[in-house]
Amino acid sequence: QVQLVESGGGLVQAGGSLRLSCAASGRTFSSYVMGWFRQAPGKEREFVAAISSGGSTSYADSVKGRFTISRDNARNTIYLQMNSLKFEDTAVYSCAARGTGRAVYDYWGPGTQVTVSS
Repeated sequence: QVQLVESGGGLVQAGGSLRLSCAASGRTFSSYVMGWFRQAPGKEREFVAAISSGGSTSYADSVKGRFTISRDNARNTIYLQMNSLKFEDTAVYSCAARGTGRAVYDYWGPGTQVTVSS
């Protein structure tokens, strides 16, 4: 079992930055693929970024060049550095974990609200 808790959300002006954190429980954190997802009001949840156990990263086209995902296995924590924020980045951001080789994310955090004012 893995429990995830996000933090770092808030209200920021367009063009600003925020850093989200996701703290995970469990001794096997380093073996999981970790991801960030977001859901805006009235929209489907969408993929934002992911990082493998080895540190390989992937991003949605909409955030490439602006967001950076990273992980600190010693702290059982992943981060999402968000720069040049846009109004359309407003959403609830959730982190998730899946075992290497699995196609679905098995564990999810409750989410943290990010609001970007225009």
